[in-house]
Formats: sequence, structure tokens, C-alpha cells
Amino acid sequence: MAIMGLPEEEYFSCGHRACAGCAGATAIRLITKAAGRDSILVEATGCIEVVSTPYPETAWKLPWIHGAFENAAAIASGVSAALKAKGLEDKIKVVAFGGDGSTYDIGFGHLSGAFERGENFTYICYDNEAYMNTGIQRSGSTPFGASTTTSPAGSKSIGKVEWKKDLLHILAAHGSPYIASASVGNPADAFRKLKKAMETKGPTFVNLFAPCPTGWRLDPAKSIEIAKVAVETGVVPLYEIIDGKHVVNQPRDASKLKPVEEYLKMQGRYSHLFKPVKKEEDIKFIQAKVKNNLQRLLDLQAKGF
Repeated sequence: MAIMGLPEEEYFSCGHRACAGCAGATAIRLITKAAGRDSILVEATGCIEVVSTPYPETAWKLPWIHGAFENAAAIASGVSAALKAKGLEDKIKVVAFGGDGSTYDIGFGHLSGAFERGENFTYICYDNEAYMNTGIQRSGSTPFGASTTTSPAGSKSIGKVEWKKDLLHILAAHGSPYIASASVGNPADAFRKLKKAMETKGPTFVNLFAPCPTGWRLDPAKSIEIAKVAVETGVVPLYEIIDGKHVVNQPRDASKLKPVEEYLKMQGRYSHLFKPVKKEEDIKFIQAKVKNNLQRLLDLQAKGF
């Protein structure tokens, strides 16, 4: 990590039980490095909680609270209130995080409530686009065309038929001063955004893209590479919403994206788009949607929104 200018100290121990190539574990390393020693972590039930705390062991070197699937934001609100009462709110960071299942879906009500109230903590979603811990079921974050155990591809199905929920703009509409999209494939950018979110007062949010080799049927050695390709194809545009105004980091030209096919082909969850015959129309639809989404972000930035 020092090679990239990140702190060398590790707050998430090696020896945890995460799968080979788990980008969620890499996400946690980035999150804890950004939080530093003076922080309290709150985590929802999910993959990382399971692999990091097999009794009587723990991989956490920072104060860490495990909540239920749905209530990490509520617990973080309580911790933040307690620190405020003790005059410590400016000295100790409160950082909550969970996967997309607990963030986009099951815990969304608690998250929305905390952001509407203006609670002072940062929430991070390590986004692997399905309920990986419980059997690879589709979530609100699962993208169009992906095959999961509850949105299986078949002769009559393309996989998930809905587009990914736009959670970042939903939370921005709550009045958050800082919202960001990041990827483990761009660690320096991700670390900068995590630090900025944690140093900004109020409810802040970072969606940290973190591929799952198991759920995506991806070569474990390719998890960081595919996180980079996701950005280069525009599938995962990197941007910030600072006090309601958009800043697009990468890509910056919707006409110069790598073909989305390069990203799709790397994953077994999209294999049905290429065999037994290539589904040209569906791939074109995804390509157009990705390009239009990036262009919308660039247009918002150009207009000062």
C-alpha cells in the first residue's frame, strides 16, 4: 500500500476467511486505513462480518460493532450521538459499512432516516452487486442482465431485468454534503474519497465497487483488473457530488469508452449473453445505457449541478 502513497499500517488483519480474490476484503483495508486509529466502526451482517469474526478470533484492530442486517446506520447514529454528548464528535470518526444487500435494500430505511436527520457519520457500501453471503441472490444493486440464483438466466430470461438502483443520487437528494463513487481498482482515488467523506461533517456516503469472484464466476486473480475495466468501460463511472454539484473523475468522455463487452466477457454471470448465440441487441442496450448514464453525469457537471 505504501507504494501508492497510502498509510502502511494495517487495521484489518491477514488470516481472515475471505474467499481468494475477495475485493470486499481489499475494500475494508482501504476503509480502515482512511479511518485510522481514532475511529469506531459499525458493520452490518454480511460476508465481511462472517469471515472476519469466527469466534473466538477477530481480524479487527479498531473498535468494531456488529449490528443486524438492516440497522448499521441506526447504530452509527447512536454512537455519533454518544460521542457528541461526551464532546468527542470532532475527535473520533464514526464509520458504518455493509454490502449492497444491507445498504441498497434491507437497511435502506435506516440509512435514509439517518441521512434525513443529518447524522454525523460516514456510510460506505462495499458493492459486489448481490447478496453474496446468503447464496448470490439479486439485490437492488444487481445490474441488468446479470444471472443470480433469484434472477437466473435461461431460455426465457435475460437474468435481472431491472437496471441498478441509483442509490448515490437518492442519498444526494437527502441533502448529504458529500457522495462519491469509487472502485477498488483505483485505490488512490478511493482512498482520497473515503478520507474526504470521513472528514466532512454530516451524513456522507461512498459506494465502493468491489467485485466478488464467487458470485460473478470470475477468475480470483482478476478481481482488481475487472474493477479497473468497469471504470474504463463506463459501467462504474467515478464521480463525486459535493454540496449538490457533480465532479466526474473518470471516464471524462462518453465517446471514448472501452466496449462494455470487454467487461461482460470476464464474468460467468453474463456468459448467457454470448452463448449459445451472442445476444447482440441486449449487449447494445447495455452499451447505450452505460454511455447515456455517463453523458448525463458529464452534462450535470457542465451545467454546474
